[in-house]
Amino acid sequence: MLKTLANQRRLAIIKYLKRKKEASVGEIAREIHLSLKATSKHLGLLSARDIVEKEQRSLSVYYRLVLKQEPLVKYILAYF
Repeated sequence: MLKTLANQRRLAIIKYLKRKKEASVGEIAREIHLSLKATSKHLGLLSARDIVEKEQRSLSVYYRLVLKQEPLVKYILAYF
Protein backbone atom coordinates (compact mmCIF):
# COMPACT_ATOMS: atom_id res chain seq x y z
CA MET A 1 0.00 0.00 0.00
CA LEU A 2 2.71 2.47 0.99
CA LYS A 3 4.68 1.68 -2.15
CA THR A 4 1.66 2.63 -4.23
CA LEU A 5 1.39 5.97 -2.43
CA ALA A 6 5.15 6.63 -2.52
CA ASN A 7 5.10 7.99 -6.07
CA GLN A 8 4.89 11.70 -6.90
CA ARG A 9 2.70 11.16 -9.99
CA ARG A 10 0.20 9.01 -8.11
CA LEU A 11 0.10 11.54 -5.28
CA ALA A 12 -0.55 14.27 -7.87
CA ILE A 13 -3.44 12.18 -9.25
CA ILE A 14 -4.89 11.75 -5.76
CA LYS A 15 -4.53 15.45 -5.01
CA TYR A 16 -6.24 16.36 -8.29
CA LEU A 17 -9.12 13.93 -7.73
CA LYS A 18 -9.58 15.17 -4.20
CA ARG A 19 -10.00 18.69 -5.57
CA LYS A 20 -12.07 17.84 -8.70
CA LYS A 21 -14.00 14.87 -7.24
CA GLU A 22 -14.04 13.13 -10.64
CA ALA A 23 -12.06 13.36 -13.88
CA SER A 24 -11.37 11.50 -17.10
CA VAL A 25 -7.99 9.96 -17.85
CA GLY A 26 -7.32 12.74 -20.37
CA GLU A 27 -8.08 15.48 -17.86
CA ILE A 28 -5.83 13.87 -15.28
CA ALA A 29 -3.01 13.36 -17.81
CA ARG A 30 -3.13 17.03 -18.83
CA GLU A 31 -3.14 18.19 -15.22
CA ILE A 32 -0.10 16.13 -14.19
CA HIS A 33 1.72 16.59 -17.53
CA LEU A 34 1.98 12.89 -18.34
CA SER A 35 1.06 10.73 -21.33
CA LEU A 36 -2.31 8.97 -21.43
CA LYS A 37 -0.59 5.58 -21.34
CA ALA A 38 1.52 6.39 -18.26
CA THR A 39 -1.44 8.03 -16.51
CA SER A 40 -3.58 4.95 -17.18
CA LYS A 41 -0.90 2.72 -15.65
CA HIS A 42 -0.78 4.85 -12.50
CA LEU A 43 -4.57 4.86 -12.29
CA GLY A 44 -4.57 1.08 -12.73
CA LEU A 45 -2.28 0.69 -9.72
CA LEU A 46 -4.41 3.03 -7.65
CA SER A 47 -7.54 1.16 -8.72
CA ALA A 48 -6.00 -2.22 -7.82
CA ARG A 49 -5.41 -0.91 -4.29
CA ASP A 50 -9.00 0.41 -4.03
CA ILE A 51 -7.84 4.01 -3.76
CA VAL A 52 -9.71 5.12 -6.87
CA GLU A 53 -12.69 3.68 -8.70
CA LYS A 54 -13.53 4.00 -12.36
CA GLU A 55 -16.66 4.34 -14.43
CA GLN A 56 -16.84 3.83 -18.17
CA ARG A 57 -19.02 6.39 -19.96
CA SER A 58 -19.18 5.92 -23.68
CA LEU A 59 -15.55 6.03 -24.84
CA SER A 60 -14.20 7.80 -21.75
CA VAL A 61 -13.19 6.38 -18.38
CA TYR A 62 -13.77 8.58 -15.34
CA TYR A 63 -12.00 8.14 -12.01
CA ARG A 64 -12.83 9.29 -8.50
CA LEU A 65 -11.52 8.53 -5.05
CA VAL A 66 -13.13 5.59 -3.27
CA LEU A 67 -15.37 6.91 -0.50
CA LYS A 68 -14.64 4.21 2.07
CA GLN A 69 -10.85 4.13 2.36
CA GLU A 70 -8.73 1.90 4.56
CA PRO A 71 -7.70 3.76 7.74
CA LEU A 72 -4.07 4.07 6.60
CA VAL A 73 -5.06 5.50 3.21
CA LYS A 74 -7.57 7.85 4.82
CA TYR A 75 -4.86 9.09 7.19
CA ILE A 76 -2.40 9.73 4.36
CA LEU A 77 -5.01 11.41 2.13
CA ALA A 78 -5.93 13.77 4.95
CA TYR A 79 -2.66 15.63 4.23
CA PHE A 80 -3.68 16.52 0.67
